[in-house]
Amino acid sequence: MRRICLTLPTNRACSDTIAALGEEAAYGARHFDAEVHLLILDSSDAEVFAAHQVAVNALPPVPEVIVHHLDERAQQDFLTEVIDRSGTAASQRLLTLMLPPHVSYGACTNRAFLFAEALGCTSVHRRDSDSRYQFLHGEPVFPLHHELGALGRPATEVADGVSRSRLDPAYAKWPVALVGGSFVGEMSVDVAEIRDLDPDIYQEVVGLAVPAGYPEIWRKNLIQESFRGAGSAPFTGDRTTLSRVNPMRVDMCNISFDREVYGRVPLPPATDTIGSDYFLIHLVHDAQLPGVVHNRHIVNYYTGERRTEAGFLAYQLRFAKFLLSAPYFHWIHTRLTAASPAITDDEGRIRPSAIADLVRDSTRLDRGANAERLDVLQHCYRKLGGRYGAAADALGVRRGELLDQAVRDMEDFAHLVDVWEVLSRNSRDLGLPWKP
Repeated sequence: MRRICLTLPTNRACSDTIAALGEEAAYGARHFDAEVHLLILDSSDAEVFAAHQVAVNALPPVPEVIVHHLDERAQQDFLTEVIDRSGTAASQRLLTLMLPPHVSYGACTNRAFLFAEALGCTSVHRRDSDSRYQFLHGEPVFPLHHELGALGRPATEVADGVSRSRLDPAYAKWPVALVGGSFVGEMSVDVAEIRDLDPDIYQEVVGLAVPAGYPEIWRKNLIQESFRGAGSAPFTGDRTTLSRVNPMRVDMCNISFDREVYGRVPLPPATDTIGSDYFLIHLVHDAQLPGVVHNRHIVNYYTGERRTEAGFLAYQLRFAKFLLSAPYFHWIHTRLTAASPAITDDEGRIRPSAIADLVRDSTRLDRGANAERLDVLQHCYRKLGGRYGAAADALGVRRGELLDQAVRDMEDFAHLVDVWEVLSRNSRDLGLPWKP
């Protein structure tokens, strides 16, 4: 029986999501030969954590489903032990990268990866707190159905069970490294407002994330597809594709990875940066590893906090940092694609040293393009006026810090890649240090 980790990182109230994930975990245990560890990594305040514990306690017991609900103290204790075992002189730096004081989409998922290693899991399946499942004929449509059906199996075995295969035969013997879907529902409430206020400014702002030199038709298509997920069409039946997965077709709220991916390379731990958790999706694509895309899309919605002024400003900072990280990641992915035969071994396993070297080399990029990018963003926001003008002012105050941080984020990422395999091994050796 294989052991898997269905994980929910959260820092906000989501008792309904916990109940829904409990149902998905039960589905996986009942329909597949799997022991499902439902791992809730909870960074919420004490009141919300207590409400979540009530939701956890209300989950009906199901054979082969084990629930772990961990607050930040429990997470820190585990991480401290794992890091201490590594013998690194920079233990506090590592602990901060793994459990930072600010929001980090990459760090919360990295913690899930290490906990999954400690639990002896072979895969991680991530969901988000602001997500719901679709329904068909009154029954929830669980992504775990396709994830457990394909993940980790040789692509040749999976080919007969998908709707279509577009995989290069040269990679057909490699195991499926990623299975994912996207989301349906409203696009990001923050960029959607820009589009509604001024479509031309929306094109200019979102276009800042597109690599320089892209042909105009590709550029327009990328802008058109960004932040939209899979649209709004409801689920009516399964469609699956075995291929080299296009990162635009999957989302981190609806994703699963084989441990041969996350056990070797982490996600960037950058704080207050949207998109920082998408690196492994791109890496699987760059390395030409097999993947499956399905259409059991998660229903996306946004919490009330995102619609407050404080939530708006917080997101605009995260969006700005995403735009400033873009040239570094474009540079890395271009070179990874060019070097794809060298970044994996003969069995399709990624070589972490090749990744760390490229991440570190990216920090030498000229900062001038990023300074111009920030100028354009502020100019566009001032043209929009209102609270966007206030956001432009806030970005101006932090201008130098933001440009510096974009470089430091890549330095931190390279450092984490350097030690990641040791941390993964230590986690697996440490095992289960807490009671479920």
